Amino acid sequence: MIGHIDEQLKFAQFSKVSLIFKQMKNNKFILISVALAVLLVVIFQSAYVVKETEQVVITQFGKPVGEAKTEPGLKFKTPFIQKTNYFDKRYMEWDGDPNQVPTKDKKFIFVDTYARWQITDPLQFFKRMTNERGALTRLNDILDGETRDYIAAHDLEEAVRSQNRTPASSGATGEMISDSLDIISVGRQQLQDKILISANEKAKDLGIIILDFRFKRINYVKEVSAQVYERMKSERFRIADKFRSEGQGEASRINGEKERELKTIQSEAFRKAEEIKGKADAQAAAIYASAYNQTAASRELYGFLKSMETFETTFDTTTSVILSTDSELFKYMKSMK
Repeated sequence: MIGHIDEQLKFAQFSKVSLIFKQMKNNKFILISVALAVLLVVIFQSAYVVKETEQVVITQFGKPVGEAKTEPGLKFKTPFIQKTNYFDKRYMEWDGDPNQVPTKDKKFIFVDTYARWQITDPLQFFKRMTNERGALTRLNDILDGETRDYIAAHDLEEAVRSQNRTPASSGATGEMISDSLDIISVGRQQLQDKILISANEKAKDLGIIILDFRFKRINYVKEVSAQVYERMKSERFRIADKFRSEGQGEASRINGEKERELKTIQSEAFRKAEEIKGKADAQAAAIYASAYNQTAASRELYGFLKSMETFETTFDTTTSVILSTDSELFKYMKSMK
């Protein structure tokens, strides 16, 4: 009986020891798992990737630490206390709102603009702008302000025209239109370039560069549109009148040349006809003279034929004539009788 109790005590002690070892083993596994999880979290918190299109600024408690990371690849930082701030390295778009702006000659126009910009110094950009939304707000102030200043300092024609029209490049119509257009020293392209330079001067401490600036659209207000359309109509009417007058002058010149050439041709034809007639008459007279000088019968025949020709050309069925008895024409009538 006592031996049986001793065996039960030994078994109980063995089971207790086994349970303790099993618990220790489980605790060790849990500790290892927790350690691995913490290690993974630390690794994920300390490692970050910079892509080709990105640049990164590291901040610690909200303040930038070190230089900006602009080269792509795997980077590391202090976990938990340092934060990554990503900025785009590519060209970015700024699209302004249409604004009503007065020109120097007191005419109001709607100006719609756009620009392209890029972050060139991400550390300075973060210090001044914090993020891209802040940069767009600052660009609104800069570009809209410069646009208003430069438009207000120039006339309407300088804002809407790019250059002076030249007859060589615009043809006859362009030459006539350019007669009524003022000569401009600054055009639309020059205004855009000046706004771009001035805006970059104001943005040079922001860590960005404005790459391009353009007027997307310039539209007239209602009152100015009416004035412009009336001026366009008057210009076109003037050009049409000039074309008509030039056409009439050209038509008169052509008609004059036609009449002169026609008279020249007619006179030349009349001269040639008279020459031909004169030659024919001379040849006929020569033939008649040759026939007349041959024999008495020939002379008589010649006289008769000439008399008949005279009758034929002089008289018709309605002609009445009085001849003397001594007339050369009458002698053939008497002989006929």
